[in-house]
Amino acid sequence: MYNFLSILTGILVTIMVSFNAVLSKNFGNYTSTIIIHIVGLIAILIVLAVKRLKIPFDRSIPLFTYTAGFIGVFTVLFCNSSMIALGASLSVALGLFGQGVTSIIIDHYGLFGMEVVKFNNKKLIGFVIMVIGLVVMTIY
Repeated sequence: MYNFLSILTGILVTIMVSFNAVLSKNFGNYTSTIIIHIVGLIAILIVLAVKRLKIPFDRSIPLFTYTAGFIGVFTVLFCNSSMIALGASLSVALGLFGQGVTSIIIDHYGLFGMEVVKFNNKKLIGFVIMVIGLVVMTIY
């Protein structure tokens, strides 16, 4: 089930960043980022209203975790710029590479309170294949 949800997330992210790039071409990077986040805010408020949920705040959670939205703004800005210049496939592939490297570091050291999952040879093989794929995509 979670594997399917991860695949679905990848599909939705690719569609989303493509739509974001179109908005950025038409409105500019900053205005499109505002539009994207306002529409996202409205969407989640509707979900919360339909499900009759309230927004909980937990003071025991580290303050830095609440900055994810701040990071999200820069993610949209950078992604919009790269999608326009590189196209969907290379932009998403490079983004996944960045996610892969970062997730390996976070897992290996257990950063941000995550459980430690050590880097091993199986992951190295996958990482090398990923790099080869990126080199091929970038050159051709």
